[in-house]
Amino acid sequence: MTDQQLPTDLSNIMIDRLRAARRARGLTQQDAADHLGIARTTLVAIEKGERPVRPQEIIELARLYDRPLNELLRPAPVPDDFVAQFRLRPGDAGQDEQLTRSVELLQELADDYVELERLARAPLPQRYPPEMDISSLAPAAAGETLATSERNRLGLGDAPVHQLRQILESDVGLRIFLLPLPARVAGLFVASSSYGACIGVNVHHPGERQRWSLAHEHAHFLAQRSRTEVTVLHGYQRAPTAERFADAFAENFLMPASGVKRRFHEIRQSRREGVTPADLLHLADLFQVSLEALVRRLENLDLLRAHTWDRLVKQGFRVGEARKMLELAALPPDQELLPLRYRYLAVEAYLEGNISEGQFAHLLHTDRTAARKLALQLSHRIGMDETGTTSEIEFGPLGPADVANG
Repeated sequence: MTDQQLPTDLSNIMIDRLRAARRARGLTQQDAADHLGIARTTLVAIEKGERPVRPQEIIELARLYDRPLNELLRPAPVPDDFVAQFRLRPGDAGQDEQLTRSVELLQELADDYVELERLARAPLPQRYPPEMDISSLAPAAAGETLATSERNRLGLGDAPVHQLRQILESDVGLRIFLLPLPARVAGLFVASSSYGACIGVNVHHPGERQRWSLAHEHAHFLAQRSRTEVTVLHGYQRAPTAERFADAFAENFLMPASGVKRRFHEIRQSRREGVTPADLLHLADLFQVSLEALVRRLENLDLLRAHTWDRLVKQGFRVGEARKMLELAALPPDQELLPLRYRYLAVEAYLEGNISEGQFAHLLHTDRTAARKLALQLSHRIGMDETGTTSEIEFGPLGPADVANG
């Protein structure tokens, strides 16, 4: 966008975007005014809509706030308290700045997602159930009740859930991103009128931990939608009531009692010598949870004696070595920052000329070469005609030569 294409005045929505971008960067009005070489009172007037902003000032503010111009000039509103909600939460020393940066990224991604939907005229279907009141229930009972209800609503029965992120994105309508969170922060949840429900999960955590964190944040969405949540790892120490509820939900949602009991009894009936650690590893692999989570679940269901996990640890049982012996690969972590639907919408906007190649790469948080390769990869879909015959359908005009030529 050139200077000549920039407006000389801003709508209230765009003024809000400038103000939100400044706050998201942790800058004061004086900081922005100093960068522009103007008085603070002038910057205040700009943010109030009382003084027209000059094209060059918008460009300079975009640089200062590290925001693309087209993002600052979007017509859709942005909640200016998104980051502030997280800033109010206490954090460990040295983690607040990293957490704030991750929350800023979450807001940026959610805002980009909504903009792509606007361009495609395809808002994300929100299949939200009514928020459940759990105030009269103990945390464990609330988690079990809500997990059973949600599994029934989603038609999951008591089977293992192997595509959890995809189900929550497509069947519920959550916006889920993998973020570079501090090591002790497993995930975070926030809901806003502009973006809907957004979840961030720690991209650096193991795959099994990520699934647990995602189920945990889903619990906050179902029962505590109006509250912003940052989940800090507590291990199995005493955690706050809200966290104990969410962990109980995750335990029951990922390992439903009837499904776990049935499979455990099948194993026990087939083993004269009794259930072995190898059997437990296979069962944990089936439900895609850690061995510790499975054993503690079996203890809670009175299928194993109390403190079985503690005894395994004391005996020096090595999960990694046992997995190798059984040729069971650890669940790989999900490292995909963006939902698949988001990526498809970005490709569509690019191929239809609604965004430039530079904007396309920015939206994907990658370089132009990688963005064009992804466009080629996602520009073909599998179609089916009325007879049931499948065929490859081109999404847009992009061809192999486009990528080869850089």
